Amino acid sequence: MEKILVVDDEKEIADLLEVYLQNDGYTVRKAYCGSDALKYIETEEIDLAILDVMLSDIDGFRICQKIREKYFYPVIMLTAKVEDNDKILGLTLGADDYITKPFNPLEVVARVRSQLRRYVKYNNAAAEPDTVSAEYEIRGLVINKDAHKCFLYGEEIALTPMEFSLLWYLCDNRGKVISAEELFENVWGEKYIDNNNTVMAHIGRLREKLKEPAKNPKFVKTVWGVGYIVE
Repeated sequence: MEKILVVDDEKEIADLLEVYLQNDGYTVRKAYCGSDALKYIETEEIDLAILDVMLSDIDGFRICQKIREKYFYPVIMLTAKVEDNDKILGLTLGADDYITKPFNPLEVVARVRSQLRRYVKYNNAAAEPDTVSAEYEIRGLVINKDAHKCFLYGEEIALTPMEFSLLWYLCDNRGKVISAEELFENVWGEKYIDNNNTVMAHIGRLREKLKEPAKNPKFVKTVWGVGYIVE
């Protein structure tokens, strides 16, 4: 049974999410402040974290950053803000999804299911032996789908399941310009909405991990007004 960490300083929201998540079969741990959340993260095996951005002590961005220093399980951010800059910051720090308050608890549960399916699929593929390998090697970048591993000049790059799926899709369509809409709908598995900066934020984080110069990336290139391409 997957364990979900819910972090929100509004007790009513945390309790509401607990009820809906437990009804869907999940084990829930709740924290009403950032310091308690960090204790859970360090002492328990968490499968997914739901983090409120605005907390009384440590904000959700910082908690997300701490999680990504050691763990790759999915992180969903909750926020009362709607500014794109906040969304981009959360995604850049390694969040997998972003939900704006007020929200429908059933939508949160659906997002949790979606993220956990992707994470479980990633881990199962990583545990399978390398028999017939699906692999691309591009100018020092190696990505192997069977092992779910990525190497840059022989050094393994730690990618989250979402980052791996994004890079794999681009490599699997090498030489073709892929729009943000196509990437979102194929990698995230959801309908694309105009002005959705999720893809851009994840591309930015992926480039950081690949040590890509912002103005002249070697691997993931931007075709302005069209999309992204791995040549």
